[in-house]
Amino acid sequence: MRKLQNEELDRLSVEDFKETPKKPVVIVLDNIRSMHNVGSSFRTSDAFLVEKIYLCGITAKPPHREIQKTALGATESVAWQHVATTEEALATLKQEGWTIVAIEQVDKSVSLEKFNFEADKKYAFVFGNEVFGVDEEVVKQADVCIEIPQFGTKHSLNISVSMGVVIWDYFSKMQR
Repeated sequence: MRKLQNEELDRLSVEDFKETPKKPVVIVLDNIRSMHNVGSSFRTSDAFLVEKIYLCGITAKPPHREIQKTALGATESVAWQHVATTEEALATLKQEGWTIVAIEQVDKSVSLEKFNFEADKKYAFVFGNEVFGVDEEVVKQADVCIEIPQFGTKHSLNISVSMGVVIWDYFSKMQR
């Protein structure tokens, strides 16, 4: 066993990435404070061919050195748009036929491992503020809320971790 060199990884160029068909998934960042979380969102979205990222409210937007630290160039490959409010972004997405999925702990959430993604649906995954989570008004706009099971003393995960878990779960279920 040996570690692969970068040139052996068959990575797409930015131009090829933009031409490659994307998964029917968009990411909605609801008032994210940390630029490192924003950058990580770009990098994860690039890795899984996410269609677009919506940066809402106070969420920082590229170009910015702090975003770039974790994005490592993914701000050039992944499509993104800044929207004044998350509610505005979700209203547009609903009109376009997207299923709104808030990643949040609510009274009627569905545990991630029990949620069945449907092949004919487009999904907009909403990730919330590091302190307050997904805003209550945004939760009300969601078609469903998914909760990631957790078993320790903490009841939250970093946004970048949550995003990786949810997108990987979607990807692995849709590959079957």
